[in-house]
Amino acid sequence: MRIPVVIVGGGQAGLAVSWYLCHEGVEHVVLERDTLLHTWRDQRWDSFCLVTPNWQCRLPGYHYAGSDPDGFMVAAELNDWLAGYVHSFGPPVRERTAVQAVWPVADGFRVVTATGEYLAEQVVVATGGYHTPAVPRLAERLPSTVRQVHSSEYRNPQSLPPGEVLVVGTGQSGAQIAEDLHLAGRRVHLAVGKAPRFGRRYRGRDVIAWMHDTGHYAKPVTDKPVEERNLDRTNHYVTGRDGGRDIDLRAFALDGMALHGRLVDIADGRLTFAADLAANLDAADAVYNGINGLIDEHIRVHGITTEQGPSRYEPVWRPTASGGDSIAAGDLAAVVWATGFRRDDRWLHAGVFDGSGHPVHERGVTSVRGLYFVGLPWLHTWGSGRFAGIEVDARFVAEQLLARRRFAVVDMLAGRAS
Repeated sequence: MRIPVVIVGGGQAGLAVSWYLCHEGVEHVVLERDTLLHTWRDQRWDSFCLVTPNWQCRLPGYHYAGSDPDGFMVAAELNDWLAGYVHSFGPPVRERTAVQAVWPVADGFRVVTATGEYLAEQVVVATGGYHTPAVPRLAERLPSTVRQVHSSEYRNPQSLPPGEVLVVGTGQSGAQIAEDLHLAGRRVHLAVGKAPRFGRRYRGRDVIAWMHDTGHYAKPVTDKPVEERNLDRTNHYVTGRDGGRDIDLRAFALDGMALHGRLVDIADGRLTFAADLAANLDAADAVYNGINGLIDEHIRVHGITTEQGPSRYEPVWRPTASGGDSIAAGDLAAVVWATGFRRDDRWLHAGVFDGSGHPVHERGVTSVRGLYFVGLPWLHTWGSGRFAGIEVDARFVAEQLLARRRFAVVDMLAGRAS
């Protein structure tokens, strides 16, 4: 089947590009392996909510217009909002159509699916950056009596067997899941990694609102050193739960949560942690204080009148032991691996990846003519990985796609004339 454009992936990024193509009257199809936006339904826990305020939920032609712009949509509200987006323009989607391979060919791209093949002039890869749950191989050393789930499989405290739970990782998912278990009265162990954090509110406003005003989210990735542009950095942890608040791991420790350093080994029935808990907590607090300092400078430069408040976080708890520690595997009922995801682009045979498996592009435009990426963290700015940045990124990619298509039509007409 010949078609001008194939979009691989029916998440918010793929649908955003589809919106622009629909409004330009460009024939295309969105191929989705599962169902549209399924990761928001199927890979989130029951108490999940956004960590970015609702006013940042902006997709092409469809901005949040509810009564709580400074609130944080819970899972059901977010899924309703996204369903409304799909209904608003009716994208041409083929669900449960997994793309098995894409090859560049003389006149475009050969796109192979389980149900047929397409010859596309251009292809947009909108599969995101989180494909396969990443669980370390040392997980194989845990006894079968310990229930193991990846953070994408966690649903609620009741879904885990009674007893103590270890959460490994302190990115957004790990920190929020640890809080979810802690609030439910479970005995929680948390292996603290190097994830940074920021405050929920500062000087009377949400921190994200301040950072938006400073232009921080609009800074392009090209402002970063070359060696840092493709680093898979862990997101800052914070929560929108119950209207939004800080996540302070030190306060959790005061309230009975057991904090450990990074998990480094499982042997002889024991889990051993690195002696880096204090350093990791201090580093996260340094980021927290650094962000507040950026806001303070923005306030000073612009002469803004705000609420007063301390600009630095002072630790409410510190580890007493300087070395690493360990716990017995037999003391655990379950482990939640909040250890992220790996990329899996083996189906794309286009030669656009670097030695680490990251796609090489400039604002989503690759060196292979007609091949684009959208929906990646830091595709262009820090905001690229958020709803707030998808609209801009999708518009740019759509503009490049449309421009190339117009040139192709001009070339075709010129060839006929000659």
